[in-house]
Amino acid sequence: MARHSSNHDWLELSSEEALEPDLPICDPHHHLWGSRPRAVQTRYLLDEMLEDLSGGHNIVSTVFIECGAMFRADGPEEFRCVGETEFVNGIAAMSASGGYGPARVAAGIIGTVDLKIGDRSGEVLDAHIAAGGGRFRGIRLGAFWHESPEIANHRTGPGEGLFMRDDFRAGFAHLAPRNMSFEVWCCHEQIPQAADLARAFPDTAIILDHFGGPLGVGPYAGREDEVFADWKTKIGELAACPNVFAKLGGLNMEVNGYRWHERPAPPSSDDLAEATRRYFEHTIELFGPGRCMFESNFPVDKLSCGYTVLWNSFKKLTRGYSAAERASLFHDTAVRVYSL
Repeated sequence: MARHSSNHDWLELSSEEALEPDLPICDPHHHLWGSRPRAVQTRYLLDEMLEDLSGGHNIVSTVFIECGAMFRADGPEEFRCVGETEFVNGIAAMSASGGYGPARVAAGIIGTVDLKIGDRSGEVLDAHIAAGGGRFRGIRLGAFWHESPEIANHRTGPGEGLFMRDDFRAGFAHLAPRNMSFEVWCCHEQIPQAADLARAFPDTAIILDHFGGPLGVGPYAGREDEVFADWKTKIGELAACPNVFAKLGGLNMEVNGYRWHERPAPPSSDDLAEATRRYFEHTIELFGPGRCMFESNFPVDKLSCGYTVLWNSFKKLTRGYSAAERASLFHDTAVRVYSL
């Protein structure tokens, strides 16, 4: 039986029916974990995810993104992360049996490797590939870091300038020969470093998570227009790299500063669409639908909204796009990039 999130009753105050229920969707960014005490959803396994998917949208496949879950308890330190791929591949196999509905959960798996181990990264990548049952597609190593003590950095404590380190890049070089991709999770101040990385490795597919993390807390609180203007100048440099793809979503975290979770009722799909429209429209204009994909970032974004409401907002944002463009944004780009 699925366990509810801690804000379940609040989310139910903004219930909506799914719009365009036949439109095929690949959700290319979600997490799974067995226990995350400080998260809005402390357990998020197959049952919990299927409950979110049951709202009426046509989710045909998903991609799991690393979150530090189920690492091995022993063995060589650099290989412990392979436990996450083993864990997720088991859930993917359950879903692929067809016994849990038509959606293929975790059809693609993105794990993690501490690339700072340099050339030893290749052996760990090979171990992930062996553990992934044909589903392993690449890695993410969070670079999100800011000097302000009011901004929470990535759980791995990456420090300043991870993408610029020689040891990180020595490990990064092992991705392209294995046809593995890399997910960039950074704050908007770090986007130029991501662009430098993309230029240095033009043969590696790089996926930008969550618009590059526009900040709205700490020293950025109440400066939405300034942040957008700064982000806009930085994202253009990254979009000029043809090996970079953009995920459209992940703006409903606390760090983005919209503070939906502090309101008496959760936002509607109209509320979400209007508050964030400029980020979506500018990114699609720069990258084009063939390099963009909508993402849920669940259950992290569940802090602010329900799954059905979120995808409704995406559908409303794209009402002016052609059928072919919408097919790319909701399904085809993700399926192509992750070879699903």
